[in-house]
Amino acid sequence: MAGDKKMAKSIDVVALGELLIDFTPLKSDEGKACYERNPGGAPANVLVMLSRLGKRTAIISKVGDDGFGHFLKETVENAGVDVSGLIESPRFNTSLAFVTLDSSGDRSFDFVRRNGADVMLSQQELSLDLIDACRVFHFGSVSMTEEPARSSTIAAAEYAKAHGKIISYDPNYRPLLWSSEAEAVEVMGNLPRLADVVKVSAEELALLTGEKNPEEGAAALLEAGARFAFVTLGEQGCCYAARSGAHGRVPGYRVQTVDTTGAGDTFCACVLSGLLDCAFSPKQGELERIVDFANAAAALSTTKRGAISAMPCVQEIHNLIRK
Repeated sequence: MAGDKKMAKSIDVVALGELLIDFTPLKSDEGKACYERNPGGAPANVLVMLSRLGKRTAIISKVGDDGFGHFLKETVENAGVDVSGLIESPRFNTSLAFVTLDSSGDRSFDFVRRNGADVMLSQQELSLDLIDACRVFHFGSVSMTEEPARSSTIAAAEYAKAHGKIISYDPNYRPLLWSSEAEAVEVMGNLPRLADVVKVSAEELALLTGEKNPEEGAAALLEAGARFAFVTLGEQGCCYAARSGAHGRVPGYRVQTVDTTGAGDTFCACVLSGLLDCAFSPKQGELERIVDFANAAAALSTTKRGAISAMPCVQEIHNLIRK
C-alpha cells in the first residue's frame, strides 16, 4: 500500500471509489438523443459538495490516462479536492455511465465499465497517508462490485477504522453492476459493521435490513453498529436516528426536478459537513437542522442536469430554507 507517514496537513474527509463520466441525455433539434459529458461518481460528488461547504477533502481513485480521465482530474482538483491519491492508468480506460431520465427526472444508469480504471484499483495503490491525515473516511458499494477494487475498498475501510477514523458509508446500490441481488446484499450488508454514519435510500434500506418502515430500518442500522442512520425518501424528506436517542423525520422541499443524479451525494455531503461542525456530537435539535439543510441542498441539486455541475452554493440553500 502506498503511503507517506510524514504527511502533516489534516483533511476533513477522504473518499474512496469511482470517478467516472456521466453522459446526461439531451434532445437535439431533430429529437434524437444526445449526451452531455458530466463529471460523476458518488464519492467524488460527495467530496466536491463538501469542498463547496468549506471542508478539506481528498480522493482515492483511479481513472484512465485519457481525455476523460484528464477532464475528471481537472474538474475535481479545480473544485478544491486533493487529487494526490488519484491514479491515472495508462492501461485501463476511464469508466463511463450513460444516464436515462424518466418523466419525473428520476435516473437509471447503463455502464461501460468492464476493466474500467476505477475497478482496477489495487491495495498497493491505496494512499494510506491520506487516510492517516483525515477525520472521516467515506466509501460506497460501487467500488465493491468487482475485484480488485472490492478488496481494496474493504482494506481501506478496515484500515481507517483501526486508526480511529469516523467511517461514512453510502451503499449507492446499482443493480446492473452486480452479478445478482443476492451477491449485492451479502457484500453491502456486511459493511454497516464498520460505519459510524450510514446513509441509505428506501430501496437500499430494504435490501440491507429487510425493513420497509424507515423508522424501524434506521433503528436496525443503529443495532448493526452505526452511530447515525439517515434514510432518504425523495420529496418526502428524510428519516434519521442516532445512538444518542435522537430520531425523527424532516420533510423535503418541492422543486421543479430535472435530473436527480447526485442528489443523494449532495445530501450525504451536507450531513457530513454538519456533523463535522459539531464534532459528531449534535445537541438537541441540531441533527434535525442538519438534515433540513441537507434536504434543501439535495432538492436544489435536482433542478439542473448532472451531479457536480448542479450542486448549489450555501446561499442558494439558505434561500430555499427561508422560503
